[in-house]
Amino acid sequence: MSSHAADLARRLARNAEAVCRHYLSNGHREGRYWLVGDVANNRGRSLFVRLSGPDHGKGAAGKWTDAATGQHGDLLDLIALSRGLDRLRDTLEEARAFLALPPDPVPRRDRLPAPRGSPESARRLYAMSMPIAGTLAETYLRVRGIVTLYARDPLRFHPRCYHRPDEDSPTETWPALIAAVTDLGGQITGVHRTWLDRSGLYKAPTASPRRAMGHLVGHGVRFGTVDDVMAAGEGIETMLSLRTILPSLPMVAALSANHLAALLFPPTLRRLYVARDRDPAGDAAMASLVDRAEIAGIEAVGLSPSFDDFNEDLRRLGIEDFRTSVRQQLVPQDVMRFMTSDMTVTG
Repeated sequence: MSSHAADLARRLARNAEAVCRHYLSNGHREGRYWLVGDVANNRGRSLFVRLSGPDHGKGAAGKWTDAATGQHGDLLDLIALSRGLDRLRDTLEEARAFLALPPDPVPRRDRLPAPRGSPESARRLYAMSMPIAGTLAETYLRVRGIVTLYARDPLRFHPRCYHRPDEDSPTETWPALIAAVTDLGGQITGVHRTWLDRSGLYKAPTASPRRAMGHLVGHGVRFGTVDDVMAAGEGIETMLSLRTILPSLPMVAALSANHLAALLFPPTLRRLYVARDRDPAGDAAMASLVDRAEIAGIEAVGLSPSFDDFNEDLRRLGIEDFRTSVRQQLVPQDVMRFMTSDMTVTG
């Protein structure tokens, strides 16, 4: 930890109860501790913050532990998790604002583009987000015709996810759909954020409402467990649209054309459906992925939308014509195996 960060951590520790009352307002004090449910400020008693103690060591003021998750840290960590911050610079800025300190002068080297968030930052953000049922994230997906949603899906919601349009802009907060990016073993390596308008009907009115952080190459947002057949495409909405008519087909959203081309194959995979976007980047990604699949001995089958992408197909064609369009492109045995006319939503 830098000397500047350490100084702020000490200042926060001297004001530990005020920090807790501000960031964990649904908690309460019991003796030397502040008790609350978790870093997302839910009610409960799992997370406890030490309010008094020595300046250093395990029992120091400001140290906290969540007994349910094993998370622990100091008050800078708590602020980062509470506010969904994935860069130290943003966390220190938030801490200085809380302590009513003047802004820290930005050194020239800090004007360089910030590195991507780490997998650990991604895991923290995902852990502090909530299930999407009943949230603006669910509203956003349903407006797009996506109604086949499952509690086990790697999708969550953050009501106040930090967003900085660019390095020279102030930090904003917007609701966000959070998706976990995982490797072939199921380990979270990153997250994808889709910032939403406060109505949930649209993406947030910002120049870059979608961003991913963490280690992404080769990985993706995964729906279902792969056996011998799966589908892969670029966008989350694209793959969720296909799942409305292929609910049992495992799928992965690689998040971009370049990442789709570099997707890693599960060792048991024998047939891969590639859901392309109808644009030059989508064509190139599909061609690259098909070549790699064939070299690996995997049968590759292209799926093409009638319009620009499969979510547009779902919305413009309607569910029955959409089903017919996709059915014609599937290997016959997969129609019986994966396609269904049942549109029941599972919570």
